[in-house]
Amino acid sequence: MNGFETYHLSEEISKAISALHYKIPTEIQAKVIPIALQKKDIVGKSQTGSGKTAAFAIPICELIEWEENKPQALILTPTRELAAQVKEDVINIGRFKRIKATAIFGKQSYERQKLELKQKTHVVVGTPGRVMDHITKGTLFVDNLKFLIIDEADEMLNMGFIEQVESIIEALPTERVTMLFSATFPTDVEALSAKYMKSPTLIEVKTPNTTKGKVDHFLMKVEEEDKFTVLKDITTVENPDSCILFCRTQQGVDNLYRKLTKANYSCGKIHGSMIQEERFTVMDEFKKGKFRYLVATDIAARGIDVENISLVISFDVPQDKERYVHRIGRTGRAGKTGKAITFVTSTEEEQVKEIEDYIGEEIKRIERPNSDQVARAKTAFEEKMNTKPIPKSDKAEQVNKDIIKLYFNGGKKKKLRVVDFVGTIAKIPGVTAEDIGIITMQENATYVDILNGKGQRVLNAMKQTTIKGKQLKVHIAR
Repeated sequence: MNGFETYHLSEEISKAISALHYKIPTEIQAKVIPIALQKKDIVGKSQTGSGKTAAFAIPICELIEWEENKPQALILTPTRELAAQVKEDVINIGRFKRIKATAIFGKQSYERQKLELKQKTHVVVGTPGRVMDHITKGTLFVDNLKFLIIDEADEMLNMGFIEQVESIIEALPTERVTMLFSATFPTDVEALSAKYMKSPTLIEVKTPNTTKGKVDHFLMKVEEEDKFTVLKDITTVENPDSCILFCRTQQGVDNLYRKLTKANYSCGKIHGSMIQEERFTVMDEFKKGKFRYLVATDIAARGIDVENISLVISFDVPQDKERYVHRIGRTGRAGKTGKAITFVTSTEEEQVKEIEDYIGEEIKRIERPNSDQVARAKTAFEEKMNTKPIPKSDKAEQVNKDIIKLYFNGGKKKKLRVVDFVGTIAKIPGVTAEDIGIITMQENATYVDILNGKGQRVLNAMKQTTIKGKQLKVHIAR
């Protein structure tokens, strides 16, 4: 494969994937995209970090008909973080085609989601519980759905969502394309694909980020009471720019975070009991490199794509063998190499044996760093701790740099429609309909993305221009 041009994608999608720095398709992308473009069912077995989201998002964005106002694709994910991230990926890939994606999940205003679903929406990404709620109450219209993607199917099963997933499938049109992706294939996932899919093509990707891939992973024998001391020694010697520390429980996360903060570590934490907005903020700040260490439960191990994590430490052995693979899959992403270390107490040898049987290899044992190693590394570690991390660039920055979102203080209540905004803005000298991006219309406000660096020109013109005879206040959206 020499690049994405082989797939003869439309100009809008090609422009976006080029701006997102997708150059050569990963193995899963090279195998999925051509088949998905032919509208065939797919079962994909692939580890996290293999580029799976783009593998299904690129063909979906390519095949969606922009003119159709009702949802054409539904993507199911096990966690809220993953739903939000997949939505962003779809928006970025479909940016120049003006594809509108909406994320729906629990612990967020149902009414706000209902309003969003009333508007033109091409792709809906959501967790099974909230998606089922919207279908049952008639707020998610599914009659025009042409694509169903079930992402991280094995985790849906682990989290007890499989019955909800089946109920959702039963409510959808039978004439559709279904794609199911899973890192592992327990019998329930196999049964799901056999029952609801039409002669799917099985695609298996073994190389990227399986344990034998680009991650060196080790076990370290540590008793419970010594774990924190050993952790400080390891982080001093390894001195990572970006590191995830996994704990088995929420309480474990809180305790470790407290200790690290007290020891002046640059860190954040994430677990299921935190309010959703706080979880999103923490993930966003970690992605942007605002702090170096993230303390997390396994909720963060699924699908969260953070670049350049050089070290993953399992402070506790994971609850099940599959989670081990997902934890170490947080490092060594996108062709880079990474390191993963798991702390093992004397009572956990049996669990380790299960993990080794599952991954088909023995994990190398290493000793904790000695006092000389720690002493030699201390100055460099303290220097890094006292230096503000360099902000990481967001891969979407390039796609969004020429886009300005404008706010207008009028919407549906003033009897305005999307076509009124498009018609008025496209008449501004030097501006065409191609320069208008996603339009989000609410009861009392409308947000319009202006593309191609034309935002300031439109803003200036619209201060003196009426829409349907109404003069609206307009400014750059906050």
